Amino acid sequence: MDQKKFAKKYSESAFWSKVKLFAKKAGARVIYAALLLYYVLQKEDVPKWAKGVVLGALGYFISPLDLIPDFAAPIGYTDDLATLLAALGALGMFVDIRTMEKAKGVMTQWFGENIEKELEGFKIPFKPSFSNSVNKTGNSQ
Repeated sequence: MDQKKFAKKYSESAFWSKVKLFAKKAGARVIYAALLLYYVLQKEDVPKWAKGVVLGALGYFISPLDLIPDFAAPIGYTDDLATLLAALGALGMFVDIRTMEKAKGVMTQWFGENIEKELEGFKIPFKPSFSNSVNKTGNSQ
């Protein structure tokens, strides 16, 4: 994936437009992954390289012309989900409880109260990192 090419396609208005228009068609897992990355992007303490990864993944999600076109039912969003999960795998250390709560709040509004059941088994590809156990002063937590 050409991260820079897809990062140029990202804009906040294009993101919300795509999510709102295609939430049901794309499915809960795709939208949840996209929202998690969106909320990671909003965090001030996320480094630029990580925001670049988010922008590339969300730009790919927004783009109608990707590996598998979104209109190709029923597999049109498979590549989008794979891209979003790959980004989450690289950035899992930045997905905290607050980020997940924000995303689940939006998901509940759009998909209803049963969203927890629909997302059951959804795991963020995450490998613990050194940055999770050391605070900004360098002391262990």
